[in-house]
Amino acid sequence: MGTWTALTNQPTFNASTMLLLTDGTVMCQAKGAVSWWRMTPDSTGSYVRGTWSALADMHNSRQYFASAVLRDGRVVVAGGEYSDAGSDTDKAEIYDPVANTWTSIGNPGWGQLGDAAACLLADGRLLVGNLSDGKTATYDPVANTWTATGDMAARSNEETWTLLPDGSVVTVSCANHPHAERYIPSTGTWISAGSTPVELVQASSIEIGPAVLLPDGRVFTVGATGRTALYTPPGNNTGTGTWVAGPSFPADSSGRLLKAKDAPGCLLPNGRVLCVAGPAGDAAGDWPTPTMFFEFDGTNLNRVADPPNSNTVIYDGRMLLLPTGEVLYDAGTSAMHAYQPDPGGLPSWKPTVTACPTDLHPGVSYLLSGRQLNGLSQAVSYGDDAQMATNYPLVRLRNPSTGSVFYCRTSGHSTMGVATGSATVSTTFTVPASVPLARYQLSVIANGIASDELTVTVDRGSGRAQYLLVDRYTSGDATLWAYVDGEWLARSISQGELAGIAQDVFVANPVDVSWDNFELNIARGWKSY
Repeated sequence: MGTWTALTNQPTFNASTMLLLTDGTVMCQAKGAVSWWRMTPDSTGSYVRGTWSALADMHNSRQYFASAVLRDGRVVVAGGEYSDAGSDTDKAEIYDPVANTWTSIGNPGWGQLGDAAACLLADGRLLVGNLSDGKTATYDPVANTWTATGDMAARSNEETWTLLPDGSVVTVSCANHPHAERYIPSTGTWISAGSTPVELVQASSIEIGPAVLLPDGRVFTVGATGRTALYTPPGNNTGTGTWVAGPSFPADSSGRLLKAKDAPGCLLPNGRVLCVAGPAGDAAGDWPTPTMFFEFDGTNLNRVADPPNSNTVIYDGRMLLLPTGEVLYDAGTSAMHAYQPDPGGLPSWKPTVTACPTDLHPGVSYLLSGRQLNGLSQAVSYGDDAQMATNYPLVRLRNPSTGSVFYCRTSGHSTMGVATGSATVSTTFTVPASVPLARYQLSVIANGIASDELTVTVDRGSGRAQYLLVDRYTSGDATLWAYVDGEWLARSISQGELAGIAQDVFVANPVDVSWDNFELNIARGWKSY
């Protein structure tokens, strides 16, 4: 079984919700506060030896809320059971990691989001549920709009929503247990997903645990009753799918059942699920403590070692899957530990790169294509209080000579789906401007699983355009295309920048055409095509 390691540099705040940013750093909220912190891995890519720095404050404090990393790399947070904007607030905002700024984005119009059930859909929209009734809505981060969608059979409060390979979302209904529902994005409707064969929802608190999509396509659902179940999707937009009972957690030494009420879970790169439970009674206010750790191997629940910070109530725990395959765990305190799982997993689970430039330049963005770049699962689950999915590609550069590791910020993922199989998907990655010039091994990482490495070179290039092409628009602006060092780059240019370009369309090959001539430095927005 895996092992735990304390971070060398522990946070100076009480750590709570964590999100993996697309540049490989970790964004972590100070519990219930407006403040967030960034953990940056060390020069060799170690998170255990990572360091902390402060980020900009949110507009509103919030505790127990919806969250997601968007396809453009920004972060959305919505609602909050407790907030300085009022209990069960509906306020939402987006964080831009590049600008280090927060922007308010309105709300669905219900008045209450609270500890919202939520799930980022494959098309990049955020699906959220109403705290007090069956209404649901989507947020489109491109259009910056909220839109009402289908109604559920019962309110979504306390539910755990899980994205499936076909793009639908499944949940066990906490307010209408043991029934389950499934959201179909193409029709904007919720349909029946059958009923669980064992009771997973504690009736007194209507709580439940995490639900994790496994590599074999089943969903492992952990109950607040000490029981678990496994769901197999139907593979179409009308079927209910099937449920079977999973293993139950054992009793503790005093005979009390172990339960997972508002608890974290994480799919490990070896295909097992790291999950937790703790002894508790049947009363709504009887919260499980201490937190006891298990691995689900597809059939059985196996007890594993607990970290030193496990002597807390389960609902304070948060897990985050790192690019290294380790799992960060915090419990609402200033102690944080990393779980290193046993090796395992199948080669077929790895992302595969099918197209990527091999001559790279600092500060330039490139398109990378491949298969399974988003992994086989959202991997990280909790429930309505905290969503921290990691199903998006990260691009890592490793210098084999020095051991140095750099992450390239990714954005513009062609999908936020899971288990995309043989379909070709893509992402855009930007080489950090500070990366030393050298030869590197490039890999794509999804859910802690790395692709085979590709040899690339990071150099300055000649910096001179061999060909230039200008596309003018009726608005007066244009796009400048340039062929430099074996690749096409493009950048939007304004009317003022167009003043020195006489022709609408032209091709040039003079030696004196360079970035400096047009004051269009690569770092100012060139994108590779």
